[in-house]
Amino acid sequence: MNAVDVRGLTKRYGNFSAVEDLSLGVPRGQVYGFLGPNGSGKSTTIRMLCGLLAPSGGEGTVLGVDFRKNPKELRQRIGYMSQKFSLYADLTVLENLRFYAGLYGLGGGALRRRVDTMVALADLEGQEKSLTGTLSAGVRQRLALGCALMHHPELLFLDEPTSGVDLRSRRRFWDLIYDLAAEGTTVLVTTHFMDEAEHCDHIGFIFRGRLVATDTPEGLKKRFPGTIYALETPSPPALLENLEEEKIPGVRDLYVFGPRLHAVVEGALPEALGRWSPREIPPSLEDVFVALVQDNERKGER
Repeated sequence: MNAVDVRGLTKRYGNFSAVEDLSLGVPRGQVYGFLGPNGSGKSTTIRMLCGLLAPSGGEGTVLGVDFRKNPKELRQRIGYMSQKFSLYADLTVLENLRFYAGLYGLGGGALRRRVDTMVALADLEGQEKSLTGTLSAGVRQRLALGCALMHHPELLFLDEPTSGVDLRSRRRFWDLIYDLAAEGTTVLVTTHFMDEAEHCDHIGFIFRGRLVATDTPEGLKKRFPGTIYALETPSPPALLENLEEEKIPGVRDLYVFGPRLHAVVEGALPEALGRWSPREIPPSLEDVFVALVQDNERKGER
């Protein structure tokens, strides 16, 4: 049985659909990346799956529990870490951990042991008495994770957990995620960082409230429509403008990527591109996402 198994999940506000007819299966023990731009419906989906927001339609289960009918039962078995790190700034690190332990009914020796475990796991030794409001974003991030894990959740929801932290903190945090998954915890994480999504077991692309694709990172790349060529040029923006005017048959898309111009080609390489020493390169997840967005925008215009 999947950790998450939902069909037709929908959330509407009047005439606006934040999430529309979303079906999703998340295998147990995996890191599932929920990828999409800001405002695409990622957080709304997470809140519905956590039982924090009533859906307008759809059905399914989270850890075998009907999240619409039994949200209180579900919340005892999941962990949830929101974008804003739901911590109390005027409490110390230990006080925050103890507070969340109490919310889940831990007490006595079990509470002390679990707090010690979370301090070690989140690498918070030496900062136990520090006020949370004085901590760096990276340390607050790890503290929030420790609070979300206090009750041994089977499934952990992380909503944009690395937003606003530096690159080093992001890498450190993902090391913790991998360790949790290796121990059997299922992790569903939303992000808009493509490099983070590369390391997920499965990825779901969401755009304008709809799940437009889901697969492994490599599986998604294999579905990329076309071949990407890097073109050598001293001025990628100028070449981009010239080639857009030429409208070369077979060229699906053109975009500047660092010091080069990338051309997405359908079929054989056009001879007209040969003068810029084209070199075939594999698609990235960002390339896949851009192609998916373009396809869905074209469908919406029909």
